[in-house]
Amino acid sequence: MKVSELFGKGRTVMSFEIFPPKKTGSIESVYSTIDELAELRPDYISVTYGAGGNVANTSTRDIAAHIKNECGIEAMAHITCVNNSRDEVLTVMDGFKDAGIENILALRGDKSPDRPPKTDFKYASELITFIRQHEKYNNIGISGACYPEGHTEAEDLAEDILNLRKKVDAGAEELITQLFFDNRFFYDLREKAKIAGINVPISAGIMPVTSKSQIERMVTMCGASLPQKFVRMVTKYENKPEALIDGGIAYAADQITDLLANGVEGIHIYTMNNPYVAKKLVSIIEKLL
Repeated sequence: MKVSELFGKGRTVMSFEIFPPKKTGSIESVYSTIDELAELRPDYISVTYGAGGNVANTSTRDIAAHIKNECGIEAMAHITCVNNSRDEVLTVMDGFKDAGIENILALRGDKSPDRPPKTDFKYASELITFIRQHEKYNNIGISGACYPEGHTEAEDLAEDILNLRKKVDAGAEELITQLFFDNRFFYDLREKAKIAGINVPISAGIMPVTSKSQIERMVTMCGASLPQKFVRMVTKYENKPEALIDGGIAYAADQITDLLANGVEGIHIYTMNNPYVAKKLVSIIEKLL
C-alpha cells in the first residue's frame, strides 16, 4: 500500500523512523528494536539510507523488507542522490522493488566534506522526476522532505516553498518535516504550502530529545530553533540523564497534543532506535490519535 493512501480517513497517521547500524554494528540489533516498535503498531516505519549512501550496502532495503514482510507493517525506504549516479539509483530502486517495498522517501542527502558529490542530481525534485520517468516504479509511493524553518541552504522560506512545490509537481505524494521544537514554524509552513498550491499530506517530524549532545548535533545539522521553554527544560535536567529523557518525552507529547488539536495529518516520530522512548511517548498520546 502507498503511504499516501493512509491519509484522509478521519484519523492522524502515526509513523516512526529508524536508522541502519553503523558499519561496525550488527543488523540483528536493529531487528530487535523493530520488533519492539512493531508492538506499537504504527502505520508505517521509515528506514534512513545507510552507510553514507553506498549502493553496495543493502541494510536499508533489508531492514525495510523485514518491517513489511516479517512485522506486517508498511515500510518506507529512504534513498539519497547526492552520492549516487542515475545507474546507481536504478540499482537501489530495483533492489527495493524486488524486496516488495512500495514506498520511498526521496532525498538529496547531506553533503560530506570527505566525499565530493556526484553531479547527476542536484536536488531531490530531480531524483523524484527521474524515478517517475520509469514505468516499472509506477506502483511505488514517493514522499519528500520539508523544512518548517526553511532548508539551511535556501535563501529564505519563500524560496524553499518554491522548491517544495517542485517536489510535489515531480510526483511526491506526502511530505515529512524535519524536526522542530516550536509548532508555530509548522503551522506557518502548512499555511504557506497551501497558498503555494501544495495539497499533499504533511506529517510533522517530532524528536523526543534524550541528551544535550543529541540536541546540539541535530540543531547543527538542520538549523532548528530552540524556544525558551525547551532551553529551560534542557538546562534544568542536563546533568540528570533520566530526568532529561522524561522531560524530552513530555515536551514532545506536549507538541503532539497541540498539533493534533490543530488538525495535523500525520505525526512522524524520530525514534533514534530507542524503543523505550517511543513506547513512553505513544502511551501518552495514543488516546488522542
